[in-house]
Amino acid sequence: MTATRDSASDRHFRSFCYVFITILLLFVMYPLLYVFSASVSDPAMVASGKVILLPKGFTLEGYRRVFQDKNILTGYANTIFYTVVGTLINLITTVPAGYALARRTLPGRRLLTVYFMIPMYFSGGLIPTFLLVNQIGLYNTRAIMVLIYAFNMYYCIICRTFFDSMPKEMEEAAIIDGCTPFQTFFRVILPLSKALIGVMVLFFAVEQWNTYFAAMIYLRDQDKYPLQLVLRKILVLEQTSAEMLSNAIIVVSSLPVLIIYPFVQKYFEQGVMIGSVKG
Repeated sequence: MTATRDSASDRHFRSFCYVFITILLLFVMYPLLYVFSASVSDPAMVASGKVILLPKGFTLEGYRRVFQDKNILTGYANTIFYTVVGTLINLITTVPAGYALARRTLPGRRLLTVYFMIPMYFSGGLIPTFLLVNQIGLYNTRAIMVLIYAFNMYYCIICRTFFDSMPKEMEEAAIIDGCTPFQTFFRVILPLSKALIGVMVLFFAVEQWNTYFAAMIYLRDQDKYPLQLVLRKILVLEQTSAEMLSNAIIVVSSLPVLIIYPFVQKYFEQGVMIGSVKG
């Protein structure tokens, strides 16, 4: 069998795709490279526009000023704790809820879905929420940082759509084999949902890592502050050298996420369209 040769139009289209992707990559990579270069360059060079791609007047003064604050390591530890524990709680509440709402045998399934969706559009507001948090004893505790966003209905809908698209024959076979609903979920459904879980972990972890508003409202002690709030405080106090610190702060706060992303990229690629099309 002879291989089919590409036509001229196919080669031209492929060349166009390569050029387009290369240009798109440059647009995405340039801001990242610029921020890193600016963070290790002389602020005068950056302000005068002489830093375009490569560093000019190499200096680590911005990073030195950031890390000389003893609260940075505490903020890192707090953020890692909030991210890990918060992501686990998000998974425990959101993924099983999506599976339960996808089961057509669940009594009141549609009513529960509407009930869960109401807070997506209507809420009591910041002040009633603050009063509630204070009354139940969660104010100024680390627990509030992992419980305030413990459930996300938007991601629950994505999980529900994913589970609803799975073949029902698998559940029926598990039931015939004597599995209970819990055994079916943990032994059959979850092992087949790695792409979904990978995407959910990525989304939840990034949201938890970047959270700072809840800490501003519900935390008082600085030893409980997440990294984002610590960096904000440094930037506010160092207003005279904000230009020098801003790029270093961007790198310090973004680097962990950029390092972790390649390890979950394969799951993100498999599940990025989860919930968009029902198979």
